[in-house]
Amino acid sequence: MVGLVVVSHSRPLARAAVALAAEMTKGRPLAVEIAAGLDDLDEQTYGTDALAITEAITAADSGDGVVVLMDLGSAVLSAETALELLDDEVREKVVLCPAPLVEGLIAATVAAASGAGRDEVAAEAMAGLAGKESQLGPAPSSASPSLPQEHDGLSATVTVSHPHGLHARPAARLVAEARSFDGALVQLRNATTGSGWVPATSLSRVATLGALQGHDVEIRASGVRAREALGRVAALVVADEASLSTGAVGPTAASPGVAVGPAVHLRETPINLPDHPSLGPEPERQRLTQALDETRRAIAQIRSAEPGIFDAHLLLLDDLVPAADSLIAQGLPAPRAWQTATTDLAADFDSLTDPYQRARAADVRAVGDQVLRALIGAPAPAVTTDAPTGDDAPPAAAGGGVLIAADLTPARAALLDPSRVAGVLLAAGSPTSHAAILIRTRGLPAVVGAGPDVLDIPAGTEIALDGTAGEFAVAPPPPVLASFRERASHEAALRTAARSHASEPAVTVDGVTVAVGANIGDVGDARAAAANGADLAGLVRTEFLFQDRATAPGVDEQVAVYRRIAEALGGRRVTLRTLDAGSDKPVPYLPAPAEANPFLGVRGLRLSLLHPDVFADQLLAVVRVAREAPVSLMFPMVTTVDELRRARLLLDEAVARDGAGRPPDLRVGMMVEVPAAALRAADFVPYADFLSVGTNDLTQYTLAAERGNAALASLASGLDPAVERLVGEVCRAAGDRVPVAVCGELAADERAVPRLLAAGVRQLSVAPALVPLVKQTVRCVEVPR
Repeated sequence: MVGLVVVSHSRPLARAAVALAAEMTKGRPLAVEIAAGLDDLDEQTYGTDALAITEAITAADSGDGVVVLMDLGSAVLSAETALELLDDEVREKVVLCPAPLVEGLIAATVAAASGAGRDEVAAEAMAGLAGKESQLGPAPSSASPSLPQEHDGLSATVTVSHPHGLHARPAARLVAEARSFDGALVQLRNATTGSGWVPATSLSRVATLGALQGHDVEIRASGVRAREALGRVAALVVADEASLSTGAVGPTAASPGVAVGPAVHLRETPINLPDHPSLGPEPERQRLTQALDETRRAIAQIRSAEPGIFDAHLLLLDDLVPAADSLIAQGLPAPRAWQTATTDLAADFDSLTDPYQRARAADVRAVGDQVLRALIGAPAPAVTTDAPTGDDAPPAAAGGGVLIAADLTPARAALLDPSRVAGVLLAAGSPTSHAAILIRTRGLPAVVGAGPDVLDIPAGTEIALDGTAGEFAVAPPPPVLASFRERASHEAALRTAARSHASEPAVTVDGVTVAVGANIGDVGDARAAAANGADLAGLVRTEFLFQDRATAPGVDEQVAVYRRIAEALGGRRVTLRTLDAGSDKPVPYLPAPAEANPFLGVRGLRLSLLHPDVFADQLLAVVRVAREAPVSLMFPMVTTVDELRRARLLLDEAVARDGAGRPPDLRVGMMVEVPAAALRAADFVPYADFLSVGTNDLTQYTLAAERGNAALASLASGLDPAVERLVGEVCRAAGDRVPVAVCGELAADERAVPRLLAAGVRQLSVAPALVPLVKQTVRCVEVPR
């Protein structure tokens, strides 16, 4: 991607211009460096420094070149001097652009973020004044090339609905979308004003349309994927302002894929407690026990979908029983006692200051609701399929309808039937919520945070949603609907091709082999990983063995389970992560101190080092299994080199305790989840056979954005530039000495995979069902040399 450098006499001016340009490309990474002023500590010094410009060019260059924009004449002289200080190889890729600084920077930013080459970026910057010229008249020396008026392709006319028209931000989004269709020619004209045709790929030219709210914009497209390009651009012209929001409020991608179908709603029968007196403590306890047993059986049936989530639900049941028992002893009937206990515990979580712990109130209410329905015989929520009939009814969806709900509990998400539900549209929610994770495991497209208005959409209304882009349309016009349908067909073809080649290696266009593994939570996941063509188990979450019990599992029990996982994978390498628990994921027999912020507390390797006896048993079990199968041992939440050294010493003691020498194929590595570990990766390399980046935690620690907090969803989704830099630091430190893997959610993000591979990542680990698609994504990537 082309980098940009802003050279200005004033640092505040440069920063303001960069901030304004960044508003056009929120959510998309771009290297923009500033070389402004003469003193880093004094904002009021004015001037330019050639050496600072040289450093900025070097920092902005990722291999595709750099475009430099300057404010005043002496800035040009400083930039030319800076070029002389650069190596010939770098200098050849730098363009000094005489475009106006602010307008040029905005146009260049949109073009660069969309993948344009440096010459095209510079040309877009040079055309930055086109919008003003169309309003005020061109400068005497300027000229704007006209587009040919002939056209052979598809066309549509749509009405602008933005209150402020196609102003900078929606226009920038439109241009970025148009640029994503290589081989398609997309053009626009303002039919209301009678303007000429302009290319949809040029922000400066789109600005000349002067398209206001209510104006009709004519769109035409030809070439490869013309219909899809036409629909996507039309959707952005007619979309309201909220759908373009990139802040905490607004539609957010939650699960990839495209769905088109009639709206269906979740019908939830209200729970009305019967006004019956208690039958006595013992009969009421028996009623509660039966309901608890029924709920535990129901959870056990769906537990494999996400063991960590449902193991936590089972623990919550145990936490609620004593309080309910006490209330039953005081004369309350079981339903009333259970409801009171649930309400009180949820309120306790609601009162906490930590966002993660507050979010657990939803889990309490969800599992409490399950038991309460079992107690009184109330039916579980069901999907309504009531829809209009007759000539005006939309056609039935082959794969079911689009489910609309305020939010979903994990249990409801795990039970979604792909034969009845084509996709999910939630008014609230977060892409990192438990429900979203489970929707992804079901393979259903989903958009969350769509706002409360979607709850009023009548059943049967045609809904189209794209869970990859975070877009949806209600009763879309024909060109928009056709675009979504074309995307759906394209995705279906990709999935079919991916499944047919799932067992084959994932090799990039230029011959780089990438291992694609699976994240595993139990033996069932291991079987699914093998069936989906996983090259290895990139992460085995061993905590499923330690939770929901009163004592730690013994060595023999652990060996038996790890062996079954290895057998299910048929000789593939198995990466066993040591116990990753702590105060945010408590284990009753491994007490940790009370903490105000458990995410920054005693968890992961820190907890294991505090309980060496339990840790020693797990290490011994790993050593024994490593004699029978290729095993990698991975330590979580490593922050300092001393922690890694101590863990390795305990591993050496486990090898000695086993008495048969070190297994020859045992590899030892660590997770990089803490920014400090990423920045000091070179210090860890001598002690590690591999490094695995946990992007979920690394992202939330880097951005100070708890990943379960729906209000911060936009920060937690996608590969943030700061996180990308940290991943790059890890890869550079690792070099050719140790491989680098990614086992977080980003490993399955088709937009992030090319950037991860470009940084140097050579192993990805994802949910078992996603392995074929990720392999197919890798096969389409060309890794920069």
